[in-house]
Amino acid sequence: MAELVYQTIGQLLDEQSEKYPKREALVYADRDLRMTYEEFNRQSRLVARGLMALGIEKGDHIAVWTTNVPEWVQLQFSTGKMGAPLVTVNTNYRASELEYLLKQSDSKTIILIENYRDHSFINTLQELCPELEHCEPGNLQSKRLPLLKNVILIGDAKYPGVLNWSDVLAAAEQVKEEQLDIRQGTLHYDDVINIQYTSGTTGFPKGVMLTHFNLVNNAVNIAECMKLTHEDRLCIPVPFFHCFGCVLGTLAITTSGGTMVPVQEFSPEEVLRTVEKEKCTALHGVPTMFISELNLPNFSSFNLSTLRTGIMAGSNCPVEVMKAVIEKMGMRDITISYGQTESSPVITQTKADDPFNLKVETVGRALPNLEVKIVDPDTNEEVAPNEQGELCTRGYHVMKGYYNNPEETGLAIDRDNWLHTGDLATKDEAGYIRVTGRLKDMIIRGGENLYPREIEEFLYTHPKIFDVQVAGVPDPVYGEEVAAWIILREGEQATAEDIRDFCRNKISKQKIPKHIFFIDSYPMTASGKVQKFKLRDEFVIAVR
Repeated sequence: MAELVYQTIGQLLDEQSEKYPKREALVYADRDLRMTYEEFNRQSRLVARGLMALGIEKGDHIAVWTTNVPEWVQLQFSTGKMGAPLVTVNTNYRASELEYLLKQSDSKTIILIENYRDHSFINTLQELCPELEHCEPGNLQSKRLPLLKNVILIGDAKYPGVLNWSDVLAAAEQVKEEQLDIRQGTLHYDDVINIQYTSGTTGFPKGVMLTHFNLVNNAVNIAECMKLTHEDRLCIPVPFFHCFGCVLGTLAITTSGGTMVPVQEFSPEEVLRTVEKEKCTALHGVPTMFISELNLPNFSSFNLSTLRTGIMAGSNCPVEVMKAVIEKMGMRDITISYGQTESSPVITQTKADDPFNLKVETVGRALPNLEVKIVDPDTNEEVAPNEQGELCTRGYHVMKGYYNNPEETGLAIDRDNWLHTGDLATKDEAGYIRVTGRLKDMIIRGGENLYPREIEEFLYTHPKIFDVQVAGVPDPVYGEEVAAWIILREGEQATAEDIRDFCRNKISKQKIPKHIFFIDSYPMTASGKVQKFKLRDEFVIAVR
């Protein structure tokens, strides 16, 4: 069993830079960007000094709103050296979601790219902060976002009130290497260094506070399950704004001294091209990613013979998909992991050498140095082996809490420090976990967690909607899709397309209900609670 590691993310990179100075740390195949550990450490220090020069103090929050660009990885490790927690922003967020996150997180800086697909990030920010038009860069005085001071664009385009990434690098000259060493020396492994926003069953997203200790140790254990070494090269097409990308991906491979090979924006062909070109030995993805890669018409033209391992996670992993990944992609040591953001994120994982049936029927066993128990949701008493109950976990990996939300923190973590996941599961005599359902109404669409309450709260703002219930329904492509059952106000009329039009550009695309039903009443319990499971069951029966 691996011993717990008491170090910061900055110290982890320093250590690997000393061990493997000339080995490749970061590679982008599509632009031939290559950095050894020595070079990557030097670049991370440069970025850290640049951030310090902008007046960003230890503990200040930096929001990052980008795809998997190289600067994201540099930020992850540079903030780990100068002590400013990175607040990750979902690239699907629109104006109202971004405003909420920046306010709730008390972010003083936002670093963003110009646009992603059809969405202009910079225009959205200008809409929230019209004061940018007339302010000095680095001194924003925003009415809606009073704490936000620095807006930094990754790119060359010039906008009023906005700094460019090149300005950050140039500013580094104002801070000496010794000043960074002093700052890094004040950091503690138990400091919060990452805040990940996850939606909640009670409504709006909550900022999960994760420490160096949480993240580094989780990454070490993940890498062990995969048998990663400094010889491995991990292709990372999953987004960095999720723990899947920045813990199971960048951090896990760094703990082993291997090479990060990110893909900036997921494309099945780009992923396979990257694996072939860079001779990747490992590949991550949610089931839908692997399905789209396997179904490429030219799949057989790619040489994937170097692949050995990886992680499939995010939603249930279908047996046939797992078989195809092992047989057609050669990923004989692929593993399955289970967890949630609040647990840094992995709680259980199969191992590279686990038999096939355990890789598809279970989510593995508890990682080293942490505890898992299955309890009766009503009594909180531990149940017998193979009996269903709520999965609870305790250990180094449990979050510090939700940012500025002690009430929700208290609901998630009990007095004995057990994190209640809200997931139903069984544990057999050998410790293997099978996840069987959910206590909470979470929708898992293509590996992304969506929460009905958040979508309901938004739909309630439609002037014609009297009441709405949102739930997940089965979908052959994404695992689950969003469905909404709507009761209109008396005398009002609307179509499903009217509702979707109302949602567009206001909430993330994946939150817009695919299925919309107009009904007169909901199935209720005797105590007056809506029975969402009955709405789901009716949908399943109707589409059979």
